[in-house]
Amino acid sequence: MDNSRVYRMKFASVYPLYIQKAERKGRTKAEVDEIIFWLTGYDKQTLQQQIESQSDFETFFAQAPQMNPNVSKIKGVICGYRVKEIEDAVVQKVRYLDKLVDELAKGKAMEKILRN
Repeated sequence: MDNSRVYRMKFASVYPLYIQKAERKGRTKAEVDEIIFWLTGYDKQTLQQQIESQSDFETFFAQAPQMNPNVSKIKGVICGYRVKEIEDAVVQKVRYLDKLVDELAKGKAMEKILRN
């Protein structure tokens, strides 16, 4: 599978889509941000810097302060693939984020989404 398209996608172009998806289901931008902070270790300022610099997903995850150690607890299927079975590290991280935002949009409690 050619993953170069995922690598080149700009995080800043996908981020508003995550927010829209959450807000359509009655969730908030703050909750989307909390998920991103939990997953990547970014904070409000560093996330904003990534958005402003138009980082692609490869750079976004490469520069992440620290991936959450509980990321291994994220299970299930996203876009027809089991997240645990995705071999490409960047694509897997993108799918982890997709999965968490999906769970948010489906009404799951934040404690469960953040694997607390």
